Amino acid sequence: MLPINFIGHFSMLLLIAVLQVVPLPVQAQKDEVSLSQTKPIIQLEIQDAIGPATSDYIERGFDKAVESGAQAILITMDTPGGLDTSMRQIIKKIIASPIPVITYVTPGGARAASAGTYILYASHIAAMAPGTNLGAATPVQIIGSDTPDLDKKKKPDKTETSASESPMERKAVNDAVAYIRGLANMRGRNADWAEKAVRDAASIPAEEALKLNVIDLIAADRADLLKQLDNRTVNVQGRNIILETRNAQIKPIAPDWRSELLAVITNPNIAYILMLVGIYGLIFEFSNPGSVVPGTIGGICLLLALYAFQVLPVNYAGIALIILGIALMIAEAFVPSVGILGLGGVTAFVIGSVILMDTDAPGFGINIGLVGAFALSSAAFFIIALGMLFKARSQPIVTGREELLGKTGIALEDFADSGMVRVHSELWRATTDQALHKNQKVLVKGFDGLTLLVTPFNHQEKD
Repeated sequence: MLPINFIGHFSMLLLIAVLQVVPLPVQAQKDEVSLSQTKPIIQLEIQDAIGPATSDYIERGFDKAVESGAQAILITMDTPGGLDTSMRQIIKKIIASPIPVITYVTPGGARAASAGTYILYASHIAAMAPGTNLGAATPVQIIGSDTPDLDKKKKPDKTETSASESPMERKAVNDAVAYIRGLANMRGRNADWAEKAVRDAASIPAEEALKLNVIDLIAADRADLLKQLDNRTVNVQGRNIILETRNAQIKPIAPDWRSELLAVITNPNIAYILMLVGIYGLIFEFSNPGSVVPGTIGGICLLLALYAFQVLPVNYAGIALIILGIALMIAEAFVPSVGILGLGGVTAFVIGSVILMDTDAPGFGINIGLVGAFALSSAAFFIIALGMLFKARSQPIVTGREELLGKTGIALEDFADSGMVRVHSELWRATTDQALHKNQKVLVKGFDGLTLLVTPFNHQEKD
């Protein structure tokens, strides 16, 4: 038998071994719970020009992020700028966001120009990838008002530049300066350089932006960005939030069908085409009542165009000139004006198309080639095609039953009510309200089914 001491020592060693083994899966379970409880980060993207579709996508993305309990929103950005109204809608959403918003200009070679600079300043955390730049935030309506002389190396005097600006230009610049300085002060960033970006259209690369306290950090890629943001404290609406990004899951939200459709129809070139197709479709329907298809397609296209124009900066004088131009080109098909109406119509059409979009924002102009193509094709169609169509309508009918109206024939028998007549070597049953004699000349006045309505022919009437 084994000694009692040996059995006791063996039992003690066994108990210690069990106690050491048991906590391991418990600790692993705790680590798994900790990782699973890390809130995700919702990723949105701003690419190309900022317009109504972009702001709609960003706004709904913010709502989804808040509803899903995300710890932060990451906006990857590469934009040349865009519309002021759309930019301000996005910034309002950023300022009102209850969770931190991180804007990251990426990849290398990307930019946050014009409206993108304002969005970067408004974000809780502004980050850029190496090789990116930001700036050139001057309101686009006044860019190019004075062509710079590249031969002169002398820098323009600020007082001279200010004096050369119109009151409206100064108003636009001062409003933009106040807006971006307010954003800079809110986030503790360089407000003086922000003003310079507006007044002088200054631009700087990412490295210099970091030195000047324009941005918060430079990250080589998204993984580097998340690593630098881990355990960073961010003040959001007076609350300090500590980011836990080391193990955070990134959940991208891509534009859905609604955003894609809005992006298509709010493209100025597409909206322009929809408007013209809508107008042409209604013209076809009115000229050929009952066609249905042109009117249906035209009505749908015109409604889509009107919706797009509602959210785009449209000059309604341009729309009026386009409609006037189309009306003048149609009038040319009816009124012989030696081309004056047609030339005036083409001129009004082109001018209206050029001034249709009341903005110089990048990506929101109408292609001049598209304008020229529609102007020439419209002139050719309305002046030539419609002219030939209406001339053909004025020609006498040469086929069918309607061709018999106004034609003459010969009565084949005496009758006072109903009898047979010959018209164009064809025998027809005819009725009359006057007595007719055999071989008497008759005039066709109408028809009732397959029966002609005739009267005695008066030689004073034209055949």
